[in-house]
Amino acid sequence: MKLVYFDDWRLGVIAGDTVVDVTDRLADIPHLDTRDLMRGLIMRFDEHRAGLEAAAAAGGGKPLSQVRLRAPLPRPGKIDCMAVNYMEDGTRDAPAPINAFHKAPSAVIGPGETMVLPDAPATVFEGEAELALVISKTASNVSEEAAMEHVFGYLNFIDGSARGLPPAGNTFFQMKSRDSFAPIGPWLVTADEIADPQALPVKLWNNGELMQDFNTDDMAHSIRRCISWLSSIHTLEPGDLVATGTNHRGLHPFQDGDAVELEVQGLGRLDFTIRDALGRTWARETRLQRQEQGHDTPTPQLTGKHAP
Repeated sequence: MKLVYFDDWRLGVIAGDTVVDVTDRLADIPHLDTRDLMRGLIMRFDEHRAGLEAAAAAGGGKPLSQVRLRAPLPRPGKIDCMAVNYMEDGTRDAPAPINAFHKAPSAVIGPGETMVLPDAPATVFEGEAELALVISKTASNVSEEAAMEHVFGYLNFIDGSARGLPPAGNTFFQMKSRDSFAPIGPWLVTADEIADPQALPVKLWNNGELMQDFNTDDMAHSIRRCISWLSSIHTLEPGDLVATGTNHRGLHPFQDGDAVELEVQGLGRLDFTIRDALGRTWARETRLQRQEQGHDTPTPQLTGKHAP
Protein backbone atom coordinates (compact mmCIF):
# COMPACT_ATOMS: atom_id res chain seq x y z
CA MET A 1 0.00 0.00 0.00
CA LYS A 2 1.16 3.51 -0.83
CA LEU A 3 0.11 6.16 1.67
CA VAL A 4 0.22 9.89 0.97
CA TYR A 5 -0.74 13.30 2.19
CA PHE A 6 -2.20 15.65 -0.39
CA ASP A 7 -3.76 19.09 -0.80
CA ASP A 8 -4.77 20.50 2.61
CA TRP A 9 -3.13 17.62 4.50
CA ARG A 10 -5.66 14.97 3.59
CA LEU A 11 -4.44 11.40 4.04
CA GLY A 12 -4.86 9.14 1.04
CA VAL A 13 -4.13 5.77 -0.53
CA ILE A 14 -2.70 5.50 -4.03
CA ALA A 15 -4.90 3.52 -6.45
CA GLY A 16 -3.31 3.43 -9.90
CA ASP A 17 -2.91 7.02 -11.04
CA THR A 18 -5.38 8.35 -8.46
CA VAL A 19 -5.40 9.09 -4.75
CA VAL A 20 -8.35 8.01 -2.60
CA ASP A 21 -9.08 10.22 0.42
CA VAL A 22 -9.32 8.08 3.57
CA THR A 23 -8.99 10.86 6.16
CA ASP A 24 -12.52 10.55 7.48
CA ARG A 25 -12.18 6.76 7.85
CA LEU A 26 -9.45 7.40 10.42
CA ALA A 27 -11.47 9.73 12.65
CA ASP A 28 -11.22 7.29 15.57
CA ILE A 29 -7.43 7.76 15.73
CA PRO A 30 -6.58 10.47 18.30
CA HIS A 31 -4.91 13.47 16.65
CA LEU A 32 -4.49 17.21 17.00
CA ASP A 33 -4.70 17.77 13.25
CA THR A 34 -4.52 15.57 10.18
CA ARG A 35 -0.72 15.78 10.01
CA ASP A 36 -0.62 13.58 13.12
CA LEU A 37 -2.82 10.93 11.54
CA MET A 38 0.01 9.06 9.77
CA ARG A 39 1.81 8.24 13.00
CA GLY A 40 -1.48 7.17 14.55
CA LEU A 41 -2.29 5.02 11.54
CA ILE A 42 1.12 3.35 11.78
CA MET A 43 0.36 2.37 15.37
CA ARG A 44 -3.11 1.04 14.49
CA PHE A 45 -2.55 -0.13 10.94
CA ASP A 46 -3.75 -3.68 11.51
CA GLU A 47 -7.16 -2.32 12.60
CA HIS A 48 -7.54 -0.12 9.53
CA ARG A 49 -5.79 -2.00 6.77
CA ALA A 50 -8.82 -3.86 5.41
CA GLY A 51 -10.87 -0.68 5.31
CA LEU A 52 -8.15 1.20 3.47
CA GLU A 53 -7.76 -1.59 0.94
CA ALA A 54 -11.51 -1.61 0.37
CA ALA A 55 -11.54 2.15 -0.12
CA ALA A 56 -8.74 1.95 -2.67
CA ALA A 57 -10.47 -0.88 -4.53
CA ALA A 58 -13.76 1.02 -4.67
CA GLY A 59 -12.13 3.80 -6.69
CA GLY A 60 -13.49 7.30 -6.88
CA GLY A 61 -10.12 8.92 -6.24
CA LYS A 62 -8.73 12.18 -7.59
CA PRO A 63 -6.15 12.02 -10.39
CA LEU A 64 -2.64 12.49 -9.03
CA SER A 65 -2.10 15.13 -11.69
CA GLN A 66 -4.75 17.27 -9.98
CA VAL A 67 -3.52 17.17 -6.38
CA ARG A 68 -0.60 18.65 -4.49
CA LEU A 69 1.37 15.89 -2.81
CA ARG A 70 2.81 16.63 0.63
CA ALA A 71 5.47 15.03 2.81
CA PRO A 72 4.07 11.55 3.64
CA LEU A 73 5.45 11.65 7.20
CA PRO A 74 5.31 15.35 8.09
CA ARG A 75 5.92 14.83 11.81
CA PRO A 76 8.35 11.95 12.33
CA GLY A 77 9.23 11.31 15.95
CA LYS A 78 12.99 11.05 15.44
CA ILE A 79 15.17 11.03 12.35
CA ASP A 80 18.19 8.76 12.83
CA CYS A 81 20.68 8.92 9.95
CA MET A 82 23.34 6.28 9.42
CA ALA A 83 26.78 7.73 8.69
CA VAL A 84 29.35 6.36 6.20
CA ASN A 85 27.24 3.25 5.67
CA TYR A 86 28.29 2.21 2.16
CA MET A 87 31.30 0.38 0.80
CA GLU A 88 31.49 2.96 -2.02
CA ASP A 89 31.44 0.42 -4.88
CA GLY A 90 34.13 -1.68 -3.24
CA THR A 91 36.61 1.19 -2.85
CA ARG A 92 36.58 0.91 0.95
CA ASP A 93 38.86 -1.77 2.36
CA ALA A 94 36.58 -2.36 5.34
CA PRO A 95 33.29 -1.01 6.69
CA ALA A 96 33.53 2.17 8.72
CA PRO A 97 32.54 1.66 12.36
CA ILE A 98 28.78 1.81 12.65
CA ASN A 99 27.71 5.37 13.44
CA ALA A 100 24.72 7.71 13.18
CA PHE A 101 23.51 11.23 13.86
CA HIS A 102 20.22 13.00 14.42
CA LYS A 103 18.43 15.27 11.97
CA ALA A 104 15.72 17.62 13.20
CA PRO A 105 12.18 16.47 12.26
CA SER A 106 11.40 20.09 11.34
CA ALA A 107 13.81 19.72 8.40
CA VAL A 108 11.22 17.63 6.52
CA ILE A 109 9.73 18.91 3.26
CA GLY A 110 7.70 17.09 0.63
CA PRO A 111 7.60 16.58 -3.14
CA GLY A 112 7.57 19.69 -5.26
CA GLU A 113 8.92 21.82 -2.43
CA THR A 114 12.18 23.74 -2.12
CA MET A 115 15.39 23.12 -0.23
CA VAL A 116 16.63 26.55 0.81
CA LEU A 117 20.38 27.09 1.14
CA PRO A 118 21.04 29.38 4.11
CA ASP A 119 23.35 32.37 4.37
CA ALA A 120 26.08 30.36 6.10
CA PRO A 121 29.80 29.96 5.29
CA ALA A 122 29.54 26.35 4.12
CA THR A 123 32.20 25.22 1.67
CA VAL A 124 29.53 23.30 -0.27
CA PHE A 125 25.88 22.20 0.00
CA GLU A 126 25.11 18.59 -0.87
CA GLY A 127 22.13 16.23 -0.81
CA GLU A 128 22.55 12.51 -0.23
CA ALA A 129 20.20 10.05 -1.94
CA GLU A 130 19.01 7.48 0.60
CA LEU A 131 16.56 4.70 1.32
CA ALA A 132 14.73 5.46 4.56
CA LEU A 133 12.56 3.19 6.66
CA VAL A 134 9.76 4.00 9.09
CA ILE A 135 9.43 2.20 12.42
CA SER A 136 6.17 0.34 13.03
CA LYS A 137 6.32 -0.55 16.72
CA THR A 138 8.41 0.13 19.79
CA ALA A 139 11.93 -1.25 19.45
CA SER A 140 14.35 -1.46 22.36
CA ASN A 141 17.42 -3.71 22.28
CA VAL A 142 16.00 -5.56 19.29
CA SER A 143 18.01 -8.44 17.87
CA GLU A 144 19.07 -8.43 14.23
CA GLU A 145 16.88 -11.48 13.68
CA ALA A 146 13.77 -9.59 14.87
CA ALA A 147 14.69 -6.18 13.43
CA MET A 148 12.60 -6.30 10.26
CA GLU A 149 9.46 -6.99 12.30
CA HIS A 150 9.74 -3.33 13.36
CA VAL A 151 9.67 -1.84 9.86
CA PHE A 152 6.38 -0.31 8.75
CA GLY A 153 7.52 0.89 5.35
CA TYR A 154 9.98 2.77 3.19
CA LEU A 155 10.36 6.10 1.41
CA ASN A 156 12.81 8.21 -0.56
CA PHE A 157 14.97 10.46 1.60
CA ILE A 158 17.47 13.24 0.96
CA ASP A 159 20.03 14.11 3.64
CA GLY A 160 20.88 17.75 2.98
CA SER A 161 24.28 18.93 4.25
CA ALA A 162 26.04 22.25 4.68
CA ARG A 163 29.66 21.09 4.67
CA GLY A 164 32.68 22.72 6.22
CA LEU A 165 31.01 25.11 8.64
CA PRO A 166 33.21 26.57 11.39
CA PRO A 167 34.35 25.84 14.01
CA ALA A 168 36.04 22.57 13.04
CA GLY A 169 34.74 19.56 14.95
CA ASN A 170 31.52 21.32 15.96
CA THR A 171 29.44 21.00 12.82
CA PHE A 172 26.93 18.13 12.72
CA PHE A 173 23.91 19.93 14.16
CA GLN A 174 24.33 23.05 12.05
CA MET A 175 25.31 20.98 9.01
CA LYS A 176 22.38 18.55 9.02
CA SER A 177 19.37 20.08 10.77
CA ARG A 178 18.65 23.15 8.67
CA ASP A 179 15.04 23.79 7.73
CA SER A 180 14.15 22.04 4.43
CA PHE A 181 17.22 19.75 4.55
CA ALA A 182 15.18 16.52 4.63
CA PRO A 183 13.02 16.09 1.50
CA ILE A 184 10.94 12.88 1.63
CA GLY A 185 8.27 11.23 -0.51
CA PRO A 186 6.30 11.15 -2.67
CA TRP A 187 4.61 8.41 -0.64
CA LEU A 188 5.19 5.95 2.18
CA VAL A 189 5.24 2.38 0.85
CA THR A 190 4.33 -0.40 3.29
CA ALA A 191 6.99 -3.02 3.88
CA ASP A 192 5.05 -5.86 2.22
CA GLU A 193 5.46 -4.16 -1.18
CA ILE A 194 9.27 -4.26 -1.03
CA ALA A 195 10.51 -7.84 -1.43
CA ASP A 196 14.15 -7.13 -0.58
CA PRO A 197 15.15 -3.67 0.70
CA GLN A 198 18.82 -4.74 0.46
CA ALA A 199 18.65 -5.00 -3.34
CA LEU A 200 17.18 -1.70 -4.51
CA PRO A 201 18.66 0.58 -7.19
CA VAL A 202 18.98 4.19 -6.01
CA LYS A 203 19.20 6.97 -8.61
CA LEU A 204 19.41 10.74 -8.27
CA TRP A 205 19.20 13.21 -11.14
CA ASN A 206 20.09 16.90 -11.05
CA ASN A 207 18.69 18.96 -13.92
CA GLY A 208 18.07 15.71 -15.77
CA GLU A 209 21.63 14.38 -15.41
CA LEU A 210 22.14 11.13 -13.49
CA MET A 211 24.50 11.96 -10.62
CA GLN A 212 24.06 9.15 -8.07
CA ASP A 213 23.54 5.55 -9.17
CA PHE A 214 24.08 2.75 -6.65
CA ASN A 215 22.34 -0.18 -4.99
CA THR A 216 21.38 -0.81 -1.39
CA ASP A 217 23.26 -4.12 -1.58
CA ASP A 218 26.41 -2.01 -1.11
CA MET A 219 25.51 -1.10 2.49
CA ALA A 220 28.33 -1.68 4.94
CA HIS A 221 25.91 -2.35 7.81
CA SER A 222 22.62 -3.99 6.86
CA ILE A 223 19.21 -2.60 7.69
CA ARG A 224 18.85 -5.34 10.30
CA ARG A 225 22.14 -4.33 11.89
CA CYS A 226 21.24 -0.63 11.84
CA ILE A 227 17.89 -1.15 13.59
CA SER A 228 19.43 -3.44 16.19
CA TRP A 229 22.28 -1.04 16.90
CA LEU A 230 20.09 2.08 17.06
CA SER A 231 17.61 0.36 19.36
CA SER A 232 20.46 -0.58 21.70
CA ILE A 233 21.15 3.14 22.19
CA HIS A 234 17.64 4.55 22.42
CA THR A 235 14.12 3.26 22.00
CA LEU A 236 12.69 3.52 18.51
CA GLU A 237 9.00 4.42 18.38
CA PRO A 238 6.27 4.11 15.74
CA GLY A 239 6.71 6.88 13.20
CA ASP A 240 10.44 7.28 13.76
CA LEU A 241 12.44 7.50 10.55
CA VAL A 242 15.79 5.80 9.90
CA ALA A 243 17.86 6.93 6.90
CA THR A 244 20.26 4.19 5.83
CA GLY A 245 23.10 6.20 4.28
CA THR A 246 24.45 6.90 0.81
CA ASN A 247 27.23 6.13 -1.64
CA HIS A 248 29.23 9.38 -1.51
CA ARG A 249 30.94 9.07 -4.90
CA GLY A 250 28.13 10.84 -6.75
CA LEU A 251 27.68 13.69 -4.27
CA HIS A 252 27.95 17.11 -5.88
CA PRO A 253 27.06 20.72 -5.11
CA PHE A 254 23.41 21.71 -4.89
CA GLN A 255 22.93 25.29 -6.08
CA ASP A 256 20.30 27.83 -6.99
CA GLY A 257 17.75 26.68 -9.57
CA ASP A 258 18.62 22.98 -9.48
CA ALA A 259 15.77 20.55 -10.12
CA VAL A 260 16.50 17.32 -8.25
CA GLU A 261 14.80 13.93 -8.57
CA LEU A 262 15.36 10.81 -6.46
CA GLU A 263 14.00 7.35 -7.13
CA VAL A 264 14.61 4.27 -5.02
CA GLN A 265 13.08 1.35 -6.90
CA GLY A 266 9.48 0.78 -5.87
CA LEU A 267 9.16 4.03 -3.91
CA GLY A 268 8.11 6.47 -6.64
CA ARG A 269 10.04 9.55 -7.68
CA LEU A 270 10.66 12.47 -5.33
CA ASP A 271 11.21 15.85 -6.98
CA PHE A 272 12.23 19.15 -5.39
CA THR A 273 14.12 22.31 -6.25
CA ILE A 274 17.01 24.29 -4.75
CA ARG A 275 16.90 27.99 -3.92
CA ASP A 276 19.88 30.13 -2.93
CA ALA A 277 19.11 33.83 -2.59
CA LEU A 278 22.85 34.50 -2.67
CA GLY A 279 23.31 32.86 -6.08
CA ARG A 280 26.53 31.09 -5.10
CA THR A 281 28.15 28.78 -7.67
CA TRP A 282 30.28 25.65 -7.70
CA ALA A 283 31.72 23.54 -10.49
CA ARG A 284 29.39 20.81 -11.79
CA GLU A 285 31.46 17.87 -10.63
CA THR A 286 30.98 14.91 -8.32
CA ARG A 287 33.19 13.72 -5.50
CA LEU A 288 34.31 10.83 -7.70
CA GLN A 289 35.39 13.24 -10.42
CA ARG A 290 37.31 15.26 -7.83
CA GLN A 291 39.05 12.10 -6.62
CA GLU A 292 39.98 11.17 -10.17
CA GLN A 293 41.60 14.60 -10.47
CA GLY A 294 43.68 13.89 -7.36
CA HIS A 295 41.64 15.96 -4.88
CA ASP A 296 40.37 14.62 -1.55
CA THR A 297 37.92 17.45 -0.82
CA PRO A 298 34.58 18.50 -2.38
CA THR A 299 34.70 21.05 -5.15
CA PRO A 300 35.28 24.59 -3.80
CA GLN A 301 32.85 27.48 -4.12
CA LEU A 302 33.58 29.57 -7.17
CA THR A 303 31.56 32.77 -6.79
CA GLY A 304 29.29 34.60 -4.38
CA LYS A 305 29.24 35.39 -0.71
CA HIS A 306 31.53 33.20 1.43
CA ALA A 307 33.69 32.22 -1.58
CA PRO A 308 37.33 31.76 -0.54
